[in-house]
Amino acid sequence: MKHTTGIHHITAIVGNPQENVDFYSGVLGLRLVKKTVNFDDPGTYHLYFGNEEGAPGTIMTFFPWSNAHDGEIGSGQVGVTSFVVPTGSLSFWKKRLDKLNVENGEMNRFGEKVLAFDDPHGLHLELVEREEGEPNTWSFGGVSTKHAIKGFAGATLLTGKPDSTMTVLEEVLGFIRVAEEEDFVRFKSSASIGNTIDVKKTPMVSGRMGSGTVHHIAFRANDFNDHEEWRNLLEEKEYGPTPVVDRQYFNAIYFREEGGILFEIATDPPGFAKDEDPDEMGKKLLLPPWLEEKRPEIERVLEPANARVLEGDK
Repeated sequence: MKHTTGIHHITAIVGNPQENVDFYSGVLGLRLVKKTVNFDDPGTYHLYFGNEEGAPGTIMTFFPWSNAHDGEIGSGQVGVTSFVVPTGSLSFWKKRLDKLNVENGEMNRFGEKVLAFDDPHGLHLELVEREEGEPNTWSFGGVSTKHAIKGFAGATLLTGKPDSTMTVLEEVLGFIRVAEEEDFVRFKSSASIGNTIDVKKTPMVSGRMGSGTVHHIAFRANDFNDHEEWRNLLEEKEYGPTPVVDRQYFNAIYFREEGGILFEIATDPPGFAKDEDPDEMGKKLLLPPWLEEKRPEIERVLEPANARVLEGDK
């Protein structure tokens, strides 16, 4: 049976792009690894944050619109995105969030202490300590490599048909059911990060896309051949996958599972150093070849959005 190693990336819709960068880079210390545009809407940024290399399993991506209407979190979405930090780091992160006036709270789930908070546009986020996962060698502002976010811990799925969603996770994507606690079922994959999916067993009211909601969650394909095998499998199981889409830094296919969540399968290669020096990633606007001739027009409509150290860290 095929299985994905885990989460490749998670993509969300947010508001003002500089506020987005200030939070994920300035507050959370993630690297802005790629500043490009939404290929389907070139007047909008597509911003990618992750570890120093922008490795699969670390990438949170955003479509920021300053005038976007507020979304509603509900069924058919990722309800919570969880990041993993080194063991012993939660006290640092609580102090940091308190210092930067980010409201937060502690809870326990599946035997793990969790620090929960929202980003400025309403996305529900969590930090959890785990031994597994390679350290992040990127440091920024007040976040050193000792405490830096390693990547994803996992995600919580809100679905209109929990049994159907769990069937896809187990019987199509190859996750293993490992635990059940109150209203959640936990599934794991083989990767050391981005390996945990929790599914809420109770259907919620349907969500509405907009600022503060997750657009889709992507799972990993090892390479281009593996990706084609995934597409064939999804066709055989009648999930109606899209044709392969070239996203420059990975190839993608999409399908919507019966619970309403948009799933993507994305290739690990070629990665974010494809079109710029690894040391320079995220510093300038990168466009795909077919949009390069429109650069002046695109740059004219995009608002400034740059990684910068926050005043509280100077």
